[in-house]
Parts: sequence; C-alpha cells; structure tokens
Amino acid sequence: MMDLVDEFEAYRAKMNGKILDENNKVLKRIFNLDTNSFTEGALDVKTKELLGLVSSLVLRCDDCVKYHLESSYKEGLKRAQIVEALSIGTLVGGTIVIPHLRRAFEYWEALEQKFGKTE
Repeated sequence: MMDLVDEFEAYRAKMNGKILDENNKVLKRIFNLDTNSFTEGALDVKTKELLGLVSSLVLRCDDCVKYHLESSYKEGLKRAQIVEALSIGTLVGGTIVIPHLRRAFEYWEALEQKFGKTE
C-alpha cells in the first residue's frame, strides 16, 4: 500500500508526464520556468522554497504546499522553520487557510515518518 508521500509523488509524476507529452510549447516553458525559478540565485534554495510554501498556503494550493514541503525537507529545513513559515502564511492568508494548514502538517508528518524526523 502506498503512503501519502508515495501517492503524491506517483500522481504528480504520472500527470506531469502526460502534460509534457502533449508537446505544447507554452506548458513546457511554464514547467521550465518553474523549475529554474527555484535554483540558487540571489536567494538561496531554502529561502525560495519557504517563499513558495508560504505563497502556496496563502493561495490554498494543497498540491503546491506538498511539493514545497517535500522540497524543503530535502533541502534540510527543520520542522521549526517550516512551522514558522506556515504560521506567516496563516497570518497573511487568514483563517480560511486553516484546512490547508492541517493538510500541510499531515504531509510534513508523513515526510518525517518516511524519511526521519527533523529538529
């Protein structure tokens, strides 16, 4: 049985593959821009992931939140840093983001269960 992390990764990979198989220049450029925007630049990757996480929470995109949580975990961000970023997103987004905050906590816990806890 797949866990929450495996399920999300499999679905994302499957659907991204289908989208990119369409050979649509606009979609390919958007995907490329997204990938390149989160590489090292004037801001480090960790900072960019936190910005992506907060923005995704405020915009209430659960898939985006999961993506940035996983990327943040892989970049070595700690639980306290994630919680602080999520608190800013909740402050900015208001109480309407609380259901998304719950799912973010659930996904972070799934990452910790799968890969190990962070401080």
